[in-house]
Amino acid sequence: AMVEPDQPGNFGAALRLAACFGAALEVVEPTGFPLDERRIRRAAMDYARHVAFRRHAGVPAFLATMAAERHRLILLSARAETAYHRFTFAAGDVLALGSESRGAPAALAERVAAVVRIPMRPGLRSLNVVTAAAIGLTEALRQLDALPDT
Repeated sequence: AMVEPDQPGNFGAALRLAACFGAALEVVEPTGFPLDERRIRRAAMDYARHVAFRRHAGVPAFLATMAAERHRLILLSARAETAYHRFTFAAGDVLALGSESRGAPAALAERVAAVVRIPMRPGLRSLNVVTAAAIGLTEALRQLDALPDT
């Protein structure tokens, strides 16, 4: 889940990431860029037919949907103590990432089941949000034996 993303290029990359790994993409608005059908098609390129994509009209709507569908929310944050590869992912987990400029809003951070981080060399702040999503997603899929076979 991309929560209030700022960068349209990252949105496109996240659509392609989800398509390539068979993951759904949740986008929590507002976004820092116009998100209309034309721009979604452009960002998705020819991957659009391969990705399940949903929009949520804000954090409260997203949280309500995730609770109703019984998804466990896992926040990926550079400030977490638990490393992502030491965390046990479960089927139905939703990996949430905050915006590129502000991180995760407090309303989301307060309601997640866990917060995990990607260990990095000291003195460096963070990875690109989609790079971090790819690392977290592939670890979750690896643990669940759900990586694509091809």
